[in-house]
Amino acid sequence: MTRAVKVRNVVIGGGAPLVLIAGPCVIESEAMALETAHAVKAVAADLGLPYIFKSSFDKANRTSSTSFRGPGLADGLKTLARVKQQCDVPITTDVHAVEQAEPVSRVADLIQIPALLCRQTDLLVAAAKTRRAVNIKKGQFLAPEDMAGPISKVVAAGNEDVMVTERGHAFGYNRLVVDITGLPTMRSLGYPVIFDATHAVQRPGAAGTASGGDREQAPALARAAVAAGVDGLFVEVHPDPDRALCDGPNSVRLVELRHMLEPIVAIDKVVRSQL
Repeated sequence: MTRAVKVRNVVIGGGAPLVLIAGPCVIESEAMALETAHAVKAVAADLGLPYIFKSSFDKANRTSSTSFRGPGLADGLKTLARVKQQCDVPITTDVHAVEQAEPVSRVADLIQIPALLCRQTDLLVAAAKTRRAVNIKKGQFLAPEDMAGPISKVVAAGNEDVMVTERGHAFGYNRLVVDITGLPTMRSLGYPVIFDATHAVQRPGAAGTASGGDREQAPALARAAVAAGVDGLFVEVHPDPDRALCDGPNSVRLVELRHMLEPIVAIDKVVRSQL
């Protein structure tokens, strides 16, 4: 069993219920963020899933320099604070630079480290020192057992509240694959494991100036990951993914989220009954 990590009023790992982390890839507007958060919260509540809202204030790793990155730190944190207050849900967002960690921690209950930055020691230490829980996304270039290194950097900085997220492994050009056996391998490290069902179906750079994706495959991977015993599920959702300003091809349509999650909840109940 993994360590239990508390994110505001939500417990992840340690035998706690499956947790849903979901929201639009990037903050496109305050209205859309609030709409999505309210809708996902309602679905999660109906299905008995503890919920954490996720959206980015700045996507610093876009394929093209002309791609939409988000509202930026100051305006983005204002929007996340309003979502937190009006929807009464915990918040997570990602940081790309050391100097972002402290101001982000004033709003976010969980700080996310992007996959491509998971080995950046200074960033991990800065996130750890905020005393917020830290979610490290596994790099597309790392073996599951190699996540012991990033975890140890956070723990050595004095923060045991850490978890890791699987988001697929690079498999040739513009493709990611998911090794389901890597999920129990990461859980054996002793910390909660989240499965990112939508980034796992992303096709990095496949659309020329943007990443492609195959959102139709996300539900199947999510079911497999939950059957393998993960502690949480990460899903990017959007009211209209075909018009999304970031990660539309791999985002789940908001109206389809309940249909995706219903069998997952059933699978999770079976898995937990056997533990």
